[in-house]
Amino acid sequence: MRYPIAISVAVLAVLLTTGSATAADAEREALARLAHELEALAPLVDAAESGADRTERVRFRYDWLRRDIRRVREGVLEHATADQAEPRRYDRLRGDYRR
Repeated sequence: MRYPIAISVAVLAVLLTTGSATAADAEREALARLAHELEALAPLVDAAESGADRTERVRFRYDWLRRDIRRVREGVLEHATADQAEPRRYDRLRGDYRR
């Protein structure tokens, strides 16, 4: 009679482990898609920059925007590919792109 209980516990453990692995895989997949979308912003930033009026006194700093997008993308990819993410300190994002 002890075997059915042991088998039930083993099956439950496998199901719980598989469920958490599936959730982690889903998160990694979503983060990879997010990183891809961030990369896809580059042509939009280039197009906006090419249409910018260079005679304006206050200009939008596209280089700062690109750097922030790159930092966010790298952080997302680092978390998605790490087996166990350790807390880290990152440089602050600029956030203000006018100068």
